[in-house]
Amino acid sequence: MRLSLRMARLVNLVLAGMLAGNEFGTWAGIYPALDRISPMARLEALQAVYRRMGGIMPVYMISTMFSFLPVLILQRRPGSSAFRFTLAGLMCFVAMVVLTRTGNLPINARIEELPMEEAYIEEFEELRQRWTRLHAARNVLNLAGLVFTSLGALSESRTR
Repeated sequence: MRLSLRMARLVNLVLAGMLAGNEFGTWAGIYPALDRISPMARLEALQAVYRRMGGIMPVYMISTMFSFLPVLILQRRPGSSAFRFTLAGLMCFVAMVVLTRTGNLPINARIEELPMEEAYIEEFEELRQRWTRLHAARNVLNLAGLVFTSLGALSESRTR
């Protein structure tokens, strides 16, 4: 395997692993912990989290998706299992980003604008339930994307 392909694979695997790990960590650790505090405190905390992550995650997600391109270009064997697994990994991450943009981000925007008043807690709870289901689906896509990406790397021929 050429050095350029190895380096592209390394960057791709690191970004895919970090993204999947970050998303899993929030799903398994952060959000369940926030569910244990009062609804008003949770609303305030999530507004701060969404504002912070709104500046970080788009760059993170897009750079992960773009990291697939050099790997696929350098692969040069579209029929190989390494190429197909890598392409499947990319498609999982693309699907996750589409789900995020069409599902989670509109909910985030609404939660960010909710006033800190008891009258809005019921709407907040309904939005969070929908958001949590979407986040779980995103985690499935992230995990599948990471697995396919790893299988693509493991399928690479050693002789090049």
